[in-house]
Amino acid sequence: MPPVLYLLALCNLVIGTGVFVTNGILVPISESLQVSIAAAGQVMTVYALSTAVLAPLTLVLTRHWARRNALVFGMATFAAGNLLCAAAGSLPGLLAGRALMGVGAVFVPVAAGIAVVLVAPARRGRALSLVFLGMSLSYVVGVPIGAWLGFRFGWQWPIVMVAAVSLASCVALRALCPADIEAPGATFRGVWPLMRQSAARWALALTLLYFTAIFIVFSYIGPVLQALLPMSHERLSFTLMLFGVSGVVGTLLGGWAQDRFGAMPSLRAMLGVLGLMMLLLPLVRGSYALLVIVFVVWGVGGFGMMSPQQARLAALSPVQAPLLLSLNSSMLYVGTALGAAIGGAASAFIGFAPLSWVGVPFALAALGTLWISTANTAHLKTA
Repeated sequence: MPPVLYLLALCNLVIGTGVFVTNGILVPISESLQVSIAAAGQVMTVYALSTAVLAPLTLVLTRHWARRNALVFGMATFAAGNLLCAAAGSLPGLLAGRALMGVGAVFVPVAAGIAVVLVAPARRGRALSLVFLGMSLSYVVGVPIGAWLGFRFGWQWPIVMVAAVSLASCVALRALCPADIEAPGATFRGVWPLMRQSAARWALALTLLYFTAIFIVFSYIGPVLQALLPMSHERLSFTLMLFGVSGVVGTLLGGWAQDRFGAMPSLRAMLGVLGLMMLLLPLVRGSYALLVIVFVVWGVGGFGMMSPQQARLAALSPVQAPLLLSLNSSMLYVGTALGAAIGGAASAFIGFAPLSWVGVPFALAALGTLWISTANTAHLKTA
């Protein structure tokens, strides 16, 4: 693989850490800013909405830039957003920083486009897996370390750390990324013809629903774990690291399942596992061993859906695959925002321990989209 792909993976590790580290330190954030945990949890909502709306616009506006410049711009903007968050003395200031981070997330689709053009078509899947493995690894390395730093020294410290490493990444990108990469930019041409296809609409609905289900809980994962079983900050960080490991396993397993069984069977199996674990999670309250088992299997199922879902979308229209994957990313972040908002509202009434049950109907609805898609496909074949 081209060496620059490893650098892009490391940058995605930094971005993933910056995005998700706040989920584990919502309690110190809420105490410092004197807001409720549910209100503090809206940092994920704001970031997700900014990424869903502003990142695609930024991608289009920078389509004529050299790809290296676009990468550096994304990481520099992400760093600026983190610095704004760390300096925030109020919730609106923190949310403004998160919105700016969402603009910087334009780095992710630019990096994906570079991964595609730097390798032969037969190796594109491996190249994309390598680049996005950095995002999965953020749960293993960045988020647990960030949670430990946040509880030990103050919630601003992991955010400052992300900002510093983001700026260092800009220097590395400028020095190591080739200046003459000819990767295509993005346009919004072709959106409406694609959205007139029911198969595309149901596929995108699946991403929206299952990410809503996941982030009803994961936006508040620190408080949820503490409600299920009070634990030290070190144990909480270790538990989050185990979830990250399960995410890496799920990413690899999902790719294998896609190649072995196809997209739809793989998605049904992974989504079924995800829904079952969400149902079981509140029932293991008080047992750390059972909590870890359910939590880890949940991670495998959730992350395992990403490769089959992307392969399914690409197969719908190979020519429009970049646009479909961009729309899929927008649905991912809209689902993340909805999940954070719904989870925050629900926690005010039922608390954090049973919060995963609120996500179960969304997981079932996602399964329903697979059934409808399969039924429509069978109907077309017999028509």
